[in-house]
Amino acid sequence: MAYAILLYEDNLLLSESIQTMLRLNANIELVGAFESPVAVSAHLKEFTPDLLIMDIDMPVMNGIQAVEHVRKIDKNIPILMLTVFDDNQHVFDAICAGASGYILKKHISTRLFSSIEEAMDGGAPMSPSIARMVIAAMQQKPKLDNPYQLTAREQEVLTSLSKGNSYKLIAAEFAISMDTVRSHIKKVYEKLHVHSQTEAVSKAIHEKLV
Repeated sequence: MAYAILLYEDNLLLSESIQTMLRLNANIELVGAFESPVAVSAHLKEFTPDLLIMDIDMPVMNGIQAVEHVRKIDKNIPILMLTVFDDNQHVFDAICAGASGYILKKHISTRLFSSIEEAMDGGAPMSPSIARMVIAAMQQKPKLDNPYQLTAREQEVLTSLSKGNSYKLIAAEFAISMDTVRSHIKKVYEKLHVHSQTEAVSKAIHEKLV
């Protein structure tokens, strides 16, 4: 079944280009495209999308504010941020708000479809420069002790998850089954008192757990 997707992009030329790309993919159903996310809560109810594509720089309500709003309604729906920004503040604000992935607009033509697939598979896709920035920031932060009593493997899985790796990649990295990955992640969620990957990654980064 095709993924139902909502697009929020105020640049009309870019929006039309993305819409054309999405409509040419048989695995995707573009259910709506809007210049502003101010009515995003109504759109979630009306269109019941599987994934949101969200520009970060929009008038009235920007993408980060929109993500925060969406997460109050739905903590699990994947949200891909689309932006020209690749600075630390925008990246971390988006991640902490609950974004599932972060794609630079210059990479749309080559990475949009793979990023959608990865996000739908539970991953956190990022453009290479964004991923390097996140990893570098994680490496610079001194880790705290283990306040949530994570096991060594749970810590490894959380770290891998924070790098944007999908469940499949985590399973391959540690030579374990997908069911085992899901079991570890479920325990991580329970110990961190979170309910989604975005919450877990946000908490891990903010509290220097990874």
